[in-house]
Amino acid sequence: MAARDRRATTEFVRRFERRVYGLALSVLGDPTLAEDVAQEALTRAWRHAPAFDPRRGSVSTWLLTITRNLAIDAVRLHRPELRAPADLDELAGIHHGAGPADLAVAGEQRRGVRAALQTLPADQRRALVLSAYAGRTAREIAELEGIPLGTAKTRIRAALAKLRTLLADEEASR
Repeated sequence: MAARDRRATTEFVRRFERRVYGLALSVLGDPTLAEDVAQEALTRAWRHAPAFDPRRGSVSTWLLTITRNLAIDAVRLHRPELRAPADLDELAGIHHGAGPADLAVAGEQRRGVRAALQTLPADQRRALVLSAYAGRTAREIAELEGIPLGTAKTRIRAALAKLRTLLADEEASR
């Protein structure tokens, strides 16, 4: 691909397009925006292929890092506030009832979870959202973030612990 070989470029796109799109979709939650991000990631990879250094990591890691960065940029542009993952609703004790009063309480609890998420350090919030919302494993998060596996696990655990404390404190103050 670095030599601008058409066949190599086609093979590269076929090999990675689903993973790139899947990552973009998992971060963004919007299929149209995910398509745009995936296309831009593949274009950037093609444009910067000569600069790729296999000593620094695999092609897959490099491409998915480009995708992750573009997706995060798109989130910042298009969604000023991360939505609370459903898994975090459970952590907050949100139970979806049938009545209007239950729905109002659940909405208030979701806002509390979102507010608590925003107080977390960005690296912990990103790791937790990727884990709980995007269903990524700690190993995948480590690869995407370019960090050691232990660091990814620590970020997830620390974020969960802080979130639990914040939500418990909020509940106790009511």
